[in-house]
Amino acid sequence: MYDVIIIGSGPAGLSAAVYCTRAQLDAVVVEKEYMGTGQIAVTDRVDNYLGLYGISGYDMGEKFREHAEELGAQFLDGEVNKIYKSGDIWNVSLADGKTLEGRTVIYAAGASHRQLGVPGGTLSGVSYCAVCDGGFYKDKVCAVVGGGDTALGDALYLSKLAKKVYLIHRRDEFRGNRSLQEKVRAAENIELVLEAVPTAVLGDKRVSGIEVEQRGEKRTIEADGVFVAVGMIPNTAPLEGVCELEGGYVRAGEDGKTSEEGLFAAGDVRTTPLRQVVTAVADGANCAVSAEEYLR
Repeated sequence: MYDVIIIGSGPAGLSAAVYCTRAQLDAVVVEKEYMGTGQIAVTDRVDNYLGLYGISGYDMGEKFREHAEELGAQFLDGEVNKIYKSGDIWNVSLADGKTLEGRTVIYAAGASHRQLGVPGGTLSGVSYCAVCDGGFYKDKVCAVVGGGDTALGDALYLSKLAKKVYLIHRRDEFRGNRSLQEKVRAAENIELVLEAVPTAVLGDKRVSGIEVEQRGEKRTIEADGVFVAVGMIPNTAPLEGVCELEGGYVRAGEDGKTSEEGLFAAGDVRTTPLRQVVTAVADGANCAVSAEEYLR
């Protein structure tokens, strides 16, 4: 029996682990990927986390995890497929058949990439991680689909490797922050393709281009690779029917409290206007404090 079962080992989960161990709570972090540190691990560069300017996402994630481990945080590999409550005890069922029991649960399982969802979307050469796969496109042509911070950052990263980058967005202006927008517009090898919706990824076994509908007309863009950054889907399937959800996200305030006592939500899974590493870390801390107060 644990005091706290923390689900997810991204910034939110690791922050919760730090605060739980410091409060001397018997806590365990359940992680789907061994030695995982969340989505931040595939981010090329982080410029907006206080005190760690310019650090790579991988190094940041490693620092977070090392901090938790140094304080004695426990980790367990496992994929959560069901969460339910028996009396005052929370049960967390794992894919391998094991069930964990805890007095509280902090759910910080993050979110997954939204798929492009067009013909050819699974061809070799379609990627959801520019940092992971960008090196394959040195001096080649790439297309990035999306208009948020991730898409803008991916386009800038790829512009340093590829000879040409097309940035495709369905609106006539971007949703990402102004600083990134200015950098994108200043990059000589980034071409903006605005008011354009992808209709197909072209190619036989491998990407050869992308077809878009731009202002009512079809257009074919030749490209060696297509990078997709069209949003995320919260990983909240195990919580369906367990607590209140809003558009797939857990309805929870800054204290992490959900509609069910003893269940807390942190990071990208909860309803919040901003989803960044700094907010995930704060969420983890708040959830740990809320769990400690509940346990009292």
